[in-house]
This record gives sequence, C-alpha cells and structure tokens, in this order.
Amino acid sequence: MAARKRGASKQQPESHSKSPESVATSTDPQISSSKPTKILLFSFIFFLPYLYLIFYHYTIEAELKRSILINASLSFAGFFLTLIMIPVASRYVLRRNLFGYDINKKGTPQGLIKVPESLGIVVGIVFLVVAILFQYFNFTSDSNWLVEYNAALASVCFMILLGFVDDVLDIPWRVKLVLPTIAALPLLMAYAGHTTIMIPKPLVEYVGAKILDLGWIYKLYMGLLAVFCTNSINIHAGINGLEVGQTVVISVAILIHNIMQIGVSSNHETKQAHAFSIYLVQPLLATSLALLSYNWYPSSVFVGDTYTYFSGMTMAVVGILGHYSETLLIFFLPQVINFLLSLPQLAGIIPCPRHRLPRFDPQTGLLTGTNDGTLVNVSLRLFGRRSEKSLCILLLVLQALGCCFCFFLRWILTGWYK
Repeated sequence: MAARKRGASKQQPESHSKSPESVATSTDPQISSSKPTKILLFSFIFFLPYLYLIFYHYTIEAELKRSILINASLSFAGFFLTLIMIPVASRYVLRRNLFGYDINKKGTPQGLIKVPESLGIVVGIVFLVVAILFQYFNFTSDSNWLVEYNAALASVCFMILLGFVDDVLDIPWRVKLVLPTIAALPLLMAYAGHTTIMIPKPLVEYVGAKILDLGWIYKLYMGLLAVFCTNSINIHAGINGLEVGQTVVISVAILIHNIMQIGVSSNHETKQAHAFSIYLVQPLLATSLALLSYNWYPSSVFVGDTYTYFSGMTMAVVGILGHYSETLLIFFLPQVINFLLSLPQLAGIIPCPRHRLPRFDPQTGLLTGTNDGTLVNVSLRLFGRRSEKSLCILLLVLQALGCCFCFFLRWILTGWYK
C-alpha cells in the first residue's frame, strides 16, 4: 500500500483541523501536468529500441505489425485523453474529500496542500476503453484469443474496482492479500492454455522428462503470481512518481521482450501470445505516462491503491497469458528485494509502523532512511540522504538495471538452461 497516501489522508488532516493556524495556511491544490511534452520526449528515448526492433531488426508479419501499430495509435489517443481527464476527476474526488497531505513535505508550505487521491481510477477507465475498442480492429467473433482477452479485461476491471474500494474504505492490509485472488478468478476460470512447464536442461536427467504437466498447480501458481505483482507494486511506494515510474520502466522492458520473442520465434502460437501481451501493455504504458506527468515530483495528484493494483494485475495478466512469468519475475527484481526486506515487518516478527517512510527534514529538504525494511529506506542508508526527486530517480535507475540484468541473464542462459 502507498503508506504516504494513507497517512496523509487520515492523520495529517486531523492534526491540521485542531490548529486554526494550520487551517488558515492550508491551500487548495493546483492540478497541473509537469510538462507532458518533456515526458513524451524523454520516453521516446526508451521507445527507440522498441521501434528499431519492430521496423528494422526483425522481420515481422505485416498483419501482426498492423495490429501492433493500430493498438499503439489507440494508446497514443489514450495518453491525451488521460491528460484531459485527470484534472476533471481531481475536482470531483476533492468534493468527496478524497485528498491527502504529502508526509514527505511535512513542515513546508507544500505539505499543507490538499492533494487529490485515487486518480488511478482515470487511468484504469481509459485503459479499459482503449483495450475494448481495440477488439473491433483485431478480433473476430470466433477468435481463439477473444475469450482469454475478455477474461484478462474482466480481471483488470475487477482489480480496478477493488482498488478503488480499498482507497475509499481503507481495507486492512491482511485483507489486501485476498483482493488480487478474487480479481484473478475470471482469468483462472477462462484460462484454456497449457499447464505445462519446460524442465531446465541440467535437470532433465533427474526429472526424467523435458516437459512436465502441473495441472491445477499451474493455476495456483498463476493466482499467486497475480497476488505478488499487485501487492509488490503497492508496497514499493511512498514517494512522488515511484509507483507510476516503476510501472513505466517495467512496461517498456516487457514490450522490448515481446518484440524480441516475436522476431526470433517461428511458432505462430508463441507469436500470438506475445502480441497479446503487447496489446495490453501499450495502453498501460501510454496512460501511465500521462499520469506520471501529474504524479512526478512535486505531485499534483496521488495515484492511490486503485492504480497500484491495476498496474500490478495488468502486468501479471500479460505475463501469464504471454507465458513468460519467469522473465516477468526478474523484471520485478527490485520489488522482490523490497518484499523480502519487508517480510519481517509484514509477518509481525519486527514491529511494523503504519507508515514506513523515510524521515523528512524541512530545513534541508532531504530524506533520511529509517530502520524500516523497505528498499526506499535501504537505498537512503546505502547512498546517503537525498531529496525526494533524486531518490525516485535513483530507484527508477535501479529498476532499469534490474530489467537490463534480466535481458543479460536470458542471453547468457539461452541454449543451456532451456
């Protein structure tokens, strides 16, 4: 969960309401995008390898390339629609008192600004609209992939709903673990793909088979993957731009991985599985970039559990249906590390405060790491005190390095491991 958001919306308002002086100095938010043009230009640098692979490096079937480009065009339109809708939705959530105060700016004028929460609902809705409209251009009524595509959208939609419910009702974190399991049910029930795994070559002689059918265990694994992805994005949070930024970095890595697999594979089903993944990740990336332009430091909006659940579930869905869950988990390497660091506190072995955020010094504007088990705090302890913006950039660089490590690992193990 985004501890910053919860603590801001529930604790700080209480303290401000007791102080007339604080109420007088509290200001309404200015909902403004942090230079969407710069976001687009900066993103284009990361898109270059993706575009190079599509148009030059690999020979991709014309029909498949056409579908990818149509999806990209719809996603691009979704980017601008999200930019327009976020300020409109912000006014409505403020009317319903869905706002918080930024704990990492407490003691400064920015810490008194009401920041609208749960704006992930806008991204989720635009994503669903783009994904549903794309069906008209790509799927026929008898398409084998249509059932799984709709099941994937149902799971994502279910997760958006449950995430928004969590934002409104403030569900206990133990219950949060169950929510992704419920949301994954449409996907698990409609899944008609294989339940087999390829045994790594060094282990074939011990297992006695190259392919092993796991049956219901595979579906259990799918459910657990959905739980991990949604909650891992949710707990690796707490500073401006981190939740959306990590989603953007992982999404770019997923897109590059899918194009590489389409380019090197000669199997039609494999190509379709990776194209299926692209059809969902491109709108996720486009709408997330629009949200990032508002959520980047200093944040004009908070994304809420709605967004973290939605983005985590979407990436889990594409990893499952694209049949590259192992690769997806390596892309999530910082989230895995953060989860392992968090386990003692989440399990109650070590006292776990409601908010595991770093300490903010209003005099210097720098954050200091606490002893809480999060990657945010550990990074501050290792690399020293930093501003919130600098810390977010550092964590996103670590995320990108984790994704690069995944590509390097796949290259090293190709032909030996599988």
